[in-house]
Amino acid sequence: MEEKLGLSHKLELYNREKGTLTGVLDVISFDETTIVLDTDMGLLTIKGKDLHVSRLSLEKGELDLDGKTDSLVYSSNEGYRKTSQSLWAKLFK
Repeated sequence: MEEKLGLSHKLELYNREKGTLTGVLDVISFDETTIVLDTDMGLLTIKGKDLHVSRLSLEKGELDLDGKTDSLVYSSNEGYRKTSQSLWAKLFK
């Protein structure tokens, strides 16, 4: 897995209501119940209620979130990257 220099993944969660993440490469999708992030440690799916991204800086790889967090699940981002590249390749042929 490729890792950008200077980025390290860190996740802090306070009382399941406020969180801070570093090492965020991209936001794949988000709504009030699910946030999917591409991090330097793989895909991270955050599920909960009333989720809100209060601050996002992709240049710094940082994200702050609010809302009740019910689960945090990591998975490999290999499938996402392959699918994403092939989709972009198809669009720009």
